[in-house]
Amino acid sequence: MKSHFKKILVSGKNNDTIVIVSGLPRCGTSMMIQMLEAGGMPIVTDNIRKADEDNPRGYYEFEKAKTIKEDTSWLEDCRGKVFKMVSALLYYLPAGKNFKIIFMRRNIAEMLASQRAMLRRLDRNDDLSDKKMHKKFEEHSRKMENWLKRQCNIEVIYVSYNETIRNPGKHATVVNRFLGGRLDEEKMANVVKKSFYRQRKKEVLSSA
Repeated sequence: MKSHFKKILVSGKNNDTIVIVSGLPRCGTSMMIQMLEAGGMPIVTDNIRKADEDNPRGYYEFEKAKTIKEDTSWLEDCRGKVFKMVSALLYYLPAGKNFKIIFMRRNIAEMLASQRAMLRRLDRNDDLSDKKMHKKFEEHSRKMENWLKRQCNIEVIYVSYNETIRNPGKHATVVNRFLGGRLDEEKMANVVKKSFYRQRKKEVLSSA
């Protein structure tokens, strides 16, 4: 399998594969994009959504990604590059292109706590209870994983946000190998700052 990953991505400028960082809300996608950028991978972002208290180093979002259901023409400019996309939109990826997806995972209780904190700062409320959201996230993750297994044009790697915080060097190596081994792993690992890990599992449990 590793040799297959390498075969796809060592072609440099002729690489046709599009890389996507995806996952549920507040799962570490921005951190992963920052790691890839530091490692030397071209990223696609419009910087419309600015950095704030919830994401001090920026969101790295790309507004066109939200239009994929209606328009996929912009994907041509993303070959050999990486962008962020929420997991619910992955279903609309066209079959005629090759994709590699770095799917971020995080403890669901932490994601919900982080989401609540962000909504409070935005003075917004979520109508669903944590229990219902937890179930919704679990169901979505299960369905998404099963769907991804069936896509012949998509390769995926699942990366734990929690474990990346604890051991960034190890996970920089894993991601780099998945993408062909051309990135600077030391620079990738140096991006990870434990000070941004504010909704730890034990803190969430102790406040529940």
